[in-house]
Amino acid sequence: MDAIEHLVAKHAATARRSCPSLEGKRITPHTLRHTCAMDFLRSGVDLSVIALWLGHESIETTQIYVHADLRLKEKAIARTRPSGLKPGRFRPDDALLGFLEKL
Repeated sequence: MDAIEHLVAKHAATARRSCPSLEGKRITPHTLRHTCAMDFLRSGVDLSVIALWLGHESIETTQIYVHADLRLKEKAIARTRPSGLKPGRFRPDDALLGFLEKL
């Protein structure tokens, strides 16, 4: 175990004592890296800047963060919704689901 892994494990153990929801969750340096990148994205930091910060060779590698964030997608969709409509999620009926399963 390297020094960074040791520090993350040490502090994760401390955090678990006051935050029981962390029990059973694997917390690694990569977890922190991913969380930080997602926070940057949600804060409006440009994807190319995040790619540079992460050291990704290509911005395409960083696209996974955009695809992983449902809140970001919902926010983008909300910007396209005509005013006056009640926000909500599409719930397909049984007929549509049956049709799609047959494809």
